Amino acid sequence: MTEKCPVLVTGGAGYIGSHAVLALRDSGWPVAVIDNLTTGFRFAVPDDVPFYEGDIADGELLARIFAERGTKAVMHFAGSIVVPESVENPLKYYENNTVKSRMLLDALVKAGVPHMIFSSTAATYGVPEVSPVTEDAPRQPINPYGWSKLMTEQMLADTAAAHDLNYCALRYFNVAGADPQARSGQSTAGATHLIKVAVEAALGQRESVSVFGTDYETPDGTGVRDYIHVSDLAAAHVLALEALIQQPDRNLTMNCGYGRGFSVLEVLDAVDRVTNLRINREMGPRRAGDPDSLISDPSRIKATLPWRPRYDDLDTLVSHALAWERKLTDIRGDA
Repeated sequence: MTEKCPVLVTGGAGYIGSHAVLALRDSGWPVAVIDNLTTGFRFAVPDDVPFYEGDIADGELLARIFAERGTKAVMHFAGSIVVPESVENPLKYYENNTVKSRMLLDALVKAGVPHMIFSSTAATYGVPEVSPVTEDAPRQPINPYGWSKLMTEQMLADTAAAHDLNYCALRYFNVAGADPQARSGQSTAGATHLIKVAVEAALGQRESVSVFGTDYETPDGTGVRDYIHVSDLAAAHVLALEALIQQPDRNLTMNCGYGRGFSVLEVLDAVDRVTNLRINREMGPRRAGDPDSLISDPSRIKATLPWRPRYDDLDTLVSHALAWERKLTDIRGDA
């Protein structure tokens, strides 16, 4: 049985990070969080989890946290994630995602923290020529967000080769949904994720949902994506950490997805089914750089880890997102 060492989660007040905190806590891992609350929410971190408000670029703060908590592993979620913004403001993304990751790695090496899980992305593949996408597909990002994450993957590989550190980079596909117990979810105002946008529309918070492109080479003409439930993703992080501890001479890079996709219209139809409503759809032109289909090949993660998705049903995923959106409305109403 793997010894459950103290873990620090960076960006643990954000969407995916907060679910990783819940997964670690539910499994009995000692966990602490650092988040500067730029895009995260203090309410997303349970009261019994030690919380440090600060930035991962603050080497002195990191050194203090590592010493206080006896940290042996870091799950790194802190960063900026909006693709169009990365095109408009590339230096912000290279600062937040690449430069600050380098400073975090420096702090890990100085403190002798031996394990790191990195929140990477399918955006490192760019527009892949083949779908489903394996981890060996060419990495050809088409935006600064993808490049900023790929650069961090390279830094991890080089640092692990030079120091007593092993890592796992998990490349996410389209993350969606919320904690089944509605303890956390996607809370960012103005979010661009389709399922988040769709449930907001179903609750009357948006007048319609924009459908970007209806002429793709897909069954219904709209883009197809591989949606993964955020709680299944969080579970993969915990299993990846166990794998790093069990084999400290091994590094891992793995896709996180279900290996099947749903079109934009199929997602909107699922929201209609779950809510028994009809969302207004605004058909529009394609966005630059959007591939027809982007689906993961999850063979490696399933062969490497005992990871078996629990929530890989579209209606379930939508139901959890909807329940969180309703709760979030109450939270904001009480604020």
